[in-house]
Amino acid sequence: SFKNKGVQNLLDAVVDYMPAPTDVPPIKGVDPATQEEITRPADDSGPFAALAFKIMTDPFVGQLTFFRVYSGVLESGSSVYNSTKDKKERIGRILKMHANKREEIKEIYSGDIAAAVGLKYTTTGDTLCSEKDACLLEAMEFPEPVISIAVEPKTKADQEKMGIAIGKLVQEDPSLRVHTDEETGQTILSGMGELHL
Repeated sequence: SFKNKGVQNLLDAVVDYMPAPTDVPPIKGVDPATQEEITRPADDSGPFAALAFKIMTDPFVGQLTFFRVYSGVLESGSSVYNSTKDKKERIGRILKMHANKREEIKEIYSGDIAAAVGLKYTTTGDTLCSEKDACLLEAMEFPEPVISIAVEPKTKADQEKMGIAIGKLVQEDPSLRVHTDEETGQTILSGMGELHL
């Protein structure tokens, strides 16, 4: 907002008109082993369940995985189970993100949003949970690309740099796709429109 005008009114309206966290029904998921539907109420004493909703590459700390905790508590340094990929992950550090800074925190509670450092296999839409009480939350569906363009570096020496940069972009944005055309050998980038590309 320009000069912080209206921010307090907006925050007051959120408190007055939006539902309280206790009014929101528990999130539904499925048991990966039995495929039975299970629920996870927003409760710190419940089993841990979270959804990774964004991946970002940071020049200082590497890959950041943003996630929202639906139930339970997570401490930094602990291990979690990625039920989408069937892999164990170790949470290196947990960061609370602010507009212009990051704050390292020791634990995160249900309803909170934070970023984890050190996750190797987790991508956008993956469920992170307790291995003893595994659940699979509703996966995100991403639209199919509608436009494609061929991209090429200015020089052959820049080919590797371009590949690394496009790889990072594709990892951060699941609606962006890349492949190599077998006939022409060109790198084809597909997305949601000209502005997206």
